[in-house]
Amino acid sequence: MTGEQVSKGSDDMMIDEYEQKQGSVVPEGFNSHYLKVYYGKLFPYADIFKWMSYGNDGKHPACDQSYFSRREFSFTLDNDVYLRFQSFNSASELESSVKEKCPVKIDIGPVYSVDPSKRHAYAQSGDNVFTPVERELIFDIDMSDYDDVRYCCSGADVCLECWPLMTIAIKVIDTALRDDFGFSHILWVYSGRRGVHCWVCDGKARRLTNEQRAAIADYFRVYKGNENSQKKVSFTGHALHPFLSRAYTGVLTEFFKKLLLSQKIFSTEERYEKILDMIPDPDQSITSELRGRWQEKRQTSSSKEDINVVRWEQLKTMLQSGKPKVQGLRRCVEEIVFSFTYPRLDMEVSKHMNHLLKAPFCVHPKTGRVCVPIDPNHCEDFDPTAVPTLSTLLEQLNIGGLRAEGDNEWDRTALGQSIRFFRSSFLQPLLKSCKEEMESSYTARLQQSKNSFNW
Repeated sequence: MTGEQVSKGSDDMMIDEYEQKQGSVVPEGFNSHYLKVYYGKLFPYADIFKWMSYGNDGKHPACDQSYFSRREFSFTLDNDVYLRFQSFNSASELESSVKEKCPVKIDIGPVYSVDPSKRHAYAQSGDNVFTPVERELIFDIDMSDYDDVRYCCSGADVCLECWPLMTIAIKVIDTALRDDFGFSHILWVYSGRRGVHCWVCDGKARRLTNEQRAAIADYFRVYKGNENSQKKVSFTGHALHPFLSRAYTGVLTEFFKKLLLSQKIFSTEERYEKILDMIPDPDQSITSELRGRWQEKRQTSSSKEDINVVRWEQLKTMLQSGKPKVQGLRRCVEEIVFSFTYPRLDMEVSKHMNHLLKAPFCVHPKTGRVCVPIDPNHCEDFDPTAVPTLSTLLEQLNIGGLRAEGDNEWDRTALGQSIRFFRSSFLQPLLKSCKEEMESSYTARLQQSKNSFNW
């Protein structure tokens, strides 16, 4: 019996063991035994390999056969051992290493100029040849960065009341990446716990310099405050940039109305005082009037209309009435909406090629949830609490019984829908584009060579 057969057999025995003990029920949680089954039966190695190869795994003369082997993978093991600069020559090598090491997290880094696992040999030569040459443009948005504007949860916790903040981020950033920068091949992935990751995979995005990446990240940068800042956003000019204006009217205002109710932004004195502090009102005339109304309303309120909506409309009316002469009051309404809704990016992740980002279809060790892709066209329908967990997937494997020859294991689980979406909506269009770009570039080089020869 081969090592592969032993591994496969142990996976099947593990599932059989669960069936004998508990029927199809698998206890909730995350452990190395569950993870071993997941890596043995469900993780889409071939799809990750195809993606990370960008068409260079074919037989076309323009293919760079060393491309995938120059990509860095990083493994975090369950004893906190961190293995950087892992590299592989094929999907089967990647699969064998993952199954052997059973990492609790897989991160993906850049494509280097040389095989990252052999970097020390090149360093000894004295030439500084080990450097990143390609890397997807990436964005990392974490819910904990919104703790000053959400009241349902804090830290690593998320729920359906605050998750719309991630929906806003996807809608705003995805639209700008496509419409303003012309990118097409964009993958959004749930982080497994409290945020979302974005991979921009067009060739022109992968070849951006650090300076160009920083410029794109700065294009999105509006939120510049922190928990203790009164002014949390910074605008330039007398009117909103067209991108910000589009985001404001098309996404932010609609979602702010929902957050008014779900987060109860004006419901207590502590909460509405944070908003009053954002108003540039040196003589306190406006804030004092609003404060007086709201304190009086609290004592005599009998209105059936939601108090958060009422107070927001009162504030807007006062700031936009045209009577106040203080500069910036009209813009203050926009600043409040942006402060509560606009995407908050981890800027450093986007600016540098050598940053690592968790691979799609990993399992988050704290939640047991799989890092599944999110459809940006229907991101408002995404429910982080319904994402399949390791134990759920194992139960579904149990119920499915033995698979027929040629069937995919994941087709019998909730993971199947995510993998099919990854293939049809992202991977297949990407690879088609890569092949077209490769053929075009190859033809152009042949023509250039022919012209040079004619001279």
